Amino acid sequence: MTGNPTQGLRPMRRTAIRPRPRRMLQAAVLALALAAGGTAQSAIRGADEAGALPLLPAALSTTTAPGSFTAPWSWPLAPEPSVLRHFQPPPERWKAGHRGVDLSAARSTGAGAAAPVLSPADGFVSFAGTVVDRPVLSIDHGDGRVSSFEPVATTLRKGDQVAAGESVGTIEGPPHCPVLCVHWGVRLQGNYVDPLAYVSDRRPSVLLPLRR
Repeated sequence: MTGNPTQGLRPMRRTAIRPRPRRMLQAAVLALALAAGGTAQSAIRGADEAGALPLLPAALSTTTAPGSFTAPWSWPLAPEPSVLRHFQPPPERWKAGHRGVDLSAARSTGAGAAAPVLSPADGFVSFAGTVVDRPVLSIDHGDGRVSSFEPVATTLRKGDQVAAGESVGTIEGPPHCPVLCVHWGVRLQGNYVDPLAYVSDRRPSVLLPLRR
């Protein structure tokens, strides 16, 4: 045989390998961490360090058993209230949305008594005053986390320390809902996040292998 044996052959085309979708990567990281006996919090922290997850509120279980959950905060109303309106973040920070949750206070009032609002976690009062026409109370819980409640009247002042479960005010002022309710917003590093992530299990479902 004479000549170049590769003559006339077309060069191989290099095809870029598409990365897996972000959601698949997130689920894989969480599944591996949970299957190894880790917590959802450590799983998300590891995934975030690997660039697989966006910023999430640090309000997940601190237990080690897969499937169990311990809420880091407590509900600001007792008994556990029903949610009248859920968190609906706007597509852009300047656009309209619902930057918190509306909690029913119907079961939190006694005969002729105002509904007490409880601090969901330890912290200090960062704001207590009137915004437009409604009383607002904000509590700084540290690590960039701030709770805000309205309409809530309080005798507390800026800088006062509060403990988790402590009564910090009562629902008073212009009604926020058709029924008695409190609007609860939570900011993490200045960005609004879902308050329910701090009091209920909001972790994604993870399929684990069947035990034989």
